[in-house]
Amino acid sequence: MPARRSPRRPTPWRAGPVPEPLAPLLPRRVATLSVHTSPLEQPGAGDAGGMNVYVVEVSRRLAARGIAVDVFTRATSSDQPPVVEMTPGVTVRHVSAGPFEGLGKDELPAQMCAFTAAVLREEAQHDPGHFDVVHSHYWLSGQVGWLARDRWGVPLVHSAHTLAKVKNAALAEGDAPEPRARVIGEEQVVAEADRLVANTAEEARQLVDFYDADARRTLVIPPGVDLQCFRPGDRRQARERVGVAADAVVLLFVGRIQPLKAPEMLLHAAARMLAAEPALRARLEVLVVGAPSGSGLAEPQRLQELAVSLGVADVVRFLPPQAPAQLADHYRAADVTVVPSHNESFGLVALEAQACGTPVVAAAVGGLPTAVDDGVSGLLVSGRDPEDYAAAIRRVLARRELLAAGARRHAAAFSWDRTTDSLVDAYAAAMAEMRAAAPRGRTESRFRSPVGLRAR
Repeated sequence: MPARRSPRRPTPWRAGPVPEPLAPLLPRRVATLSVHTSPLEQPGAGDAGGMNVYVVEVSRRLAARGIAVDVFTRATSSDQPPVVEMTPGVTVRHVSAGPFEGLGKDELPAQMCAFTAAVLREEAQHDPGHFDVVHSHYWLSGQVGWLARDRWGVPLVHSAHTLAKVKNAALAEGDAPEPRARVIGEEQVVAEADRLVANTAEEARQLVDFYDADARRTLVIPPGVDLQCFRPGDRRQARERVGVAADAVVLLFVGRIQPLKAPEMLLHAAARMLAAEPALRARLEVLVVGAPSGSGLAEPQRLQELAVSLGVADVVRFLPPQAPAQLADHYRAADVTVVPSHNESFGLVALEAQACGTPVVAAAVGGLPTAVDDGVSGLLVSGRDPEDYAAAIRRVLARRELLAAGARRHAAAFSWDRTTDSLVDAYAAAMAEMRAAAPRGRTESRFRSPVGLRAR
């Protein structure tokens, strides 16, 4: 009789070995889309402005963290090389899409198919998973990023920079409203993006209220300022370099010459100041740094003609856009920087001026209440009355030293390093979310842990 076996306990059922926990994700390479303006262009003219600065500064800092960046932008000249290394780790790719001459933004949607095809062809030359994230800037880039996201299976992070519905609600005189095609395009991108990056809490609210954005994937990540370039310096020496008298009262405008930026407000305010204090004419200098852009191209001499009609042409000097080092000297030379825009998603000019120790008088619109600490680093003006701007400028001049100290403190709270850290976190979270949703078996091939990047 066989020996009796002791009963066996049933073995718990398993589908297979317990998987190792997935490693934290960080991107190795980011596809940055900037369709309508190249980061290599000089800000202050054409379509180049704060967005160009944003792309340049963030890309450089991503590369410094070991994250490669390919910036795709439309070629506007046959002289542009197809590929330019902006800095080690950052490659600018000039994409042929339509004629080389500059096209208006209203003409660019017709070129999106050609642009998108070029972006997809570049990725197709590499092994799958070449890009880990797509970051699009402005709605046209978002349309391209939407398709790239679906083709590559990577998250789309989108920065709007400006919003059509917001611009149309605060339209400058002489500006045409943004077309319905743009509004629809923005709505589509907002619905598709895995993360939306807003410059301020106000912009995040606008995305949610005007575009029905998902608040859970709408992040507030303020831009920064290059605190090494834009910093306080010797004011007298800066005035010598800029060609301004040591005892002058200097008012400064920096930006593209177009109705949205409202540079004419500074000329009207200067005229009011001279009417109230005629003796000021011997010392007043108004510097306007920038070039015609957008609808301002239709009347490129309009601001000069306005200066003549207001009787202030003798105290106004028009200067072309300046490289960062020279621009910093203009900020240091100024007593007040004036930012009278009808709308700004943030207002980098205001932040750069304050970083140089120059107080700001700005419109209380858009992101400017974040960029300027009202009563501490400058003054905000509600409404569009030139007399209110003149009065605000006079108040700042009377308290300049105190406000200059506040301006330096306020600007020091912003840095591109902090901006980049937050963006990397956003990329990582979006990648992890997509990895978690990926079908089993695709995770390992599409998402791989980076090597040599700092732990977060």
